[in-house]
Amino acid sequence: MTRAAVLGAGAWGTTFAAVLADAGTDVTLWGRDADALAEIRDQGTHSRVLPGVSLPAGIDATTDAATALADADIVAVALPAQHVRGIVGDMAALVPQGAVVASLMKGIELGTHERMSQVLGETWGVGEERLTVVSGPNLAKEIATKQPTATVIAGANPAAAELVASSTASAYFRPYTNADVVGVELSGAYKNVIAVGVGIADGMGFGHNTTATVITRGLAEITRLGLALGAAPDTFSGLAGMGDLIATCASPLSRNHQLGSAIGRGASLDDAIASTLGTAEGVKTSQSIQELARATGVDVPICDAVVAMIHGGEPKETVLRALLSRPRKAEGQ
Repeated sequence: MTRAAVLGAGAWGTTFAAVLADAGTDVTLWGRDADALAEIRDQGTHSRVLPGVSLPAGIDATTDAATALADADIVAVALPAQHVRGIVGDMAALVPQGAVVASLMKGIELGTHERMSQVLGETWGVGEERLTVVSGPNLAKEIATKQPTATVIAGANPAAAELVASSTASAYFRPYTNADVVGVELSGAYKNVIAVGVGIADGMGFGHNTTATVITRGLAEITRLGLALGAAPDTFSGLAGMGDLIATCASPLSRNHQLGSAIGRGASLDDAIASTLGTAEGVKTSQSIQELARATGVDVPICDAVVAMIHGGEPKETVLRALLSRPRKAEGQ
């Protein structure tokens, strides 16, 4: 039987552990909240992040990283993007040689502009042949209740991607494999920024036309940057691109959408962050992507607008007017 360790016992990490268990994989979940992990072990619930959800039997849970990682064939990481390097740095010697590493995180590291798989590979000394990325329309609370969804497992090594795919496939969770790690990972990070923008528009009282405009122009923005970084064009019209973008921008379950909506209604950034009760990765990733885009020479007006509103203190109305007054051009340009 394949054995997996999941690092991070938040909503997505716990849900992914449940996905693995339902697919017949032996799984141990690692986290730092001893009470939450005891609840998972003893009661089969994680009421703080997944209220009303019964977890499948067979998920072990521990605060001891060595126990969680021992003999793991797959090591999945679901930790806050901006803190993962510091959290997992001391675990390098514990990661089994040959284990496939799966990043479940959707962010770009501040300062380095590295994708999360790059951060893990660098921190743990793992080559790209063992690195994979899980991304797609994967809202944790829906998957935890076994609502059908699909996802993308991207990896440079097809065998590594297939191992993660075969270890997660079930009646409600359908994984597809993909070799475009850059495109899949960038889409997962960037869509959070676009979701903040959609949320701001919703909070300001705008309707579906505005939402559709921000989503589709957001996809064009993601695609431009992705192509400049060497991603495959088809990725952006698939599950990891448009699929994840729609789910995150349209769903009230999305923390990034929730945060943007609070800001659109007039909340401060600090109050909006507090109201989401979790990590909205788009807040800091917006800055990382803006810096990456500038270094690459790619125009990213929606990302620029989000940064101006949530980090620069620019009035929402002023930024919106600036977006709408941009020079007209053909749509495909």
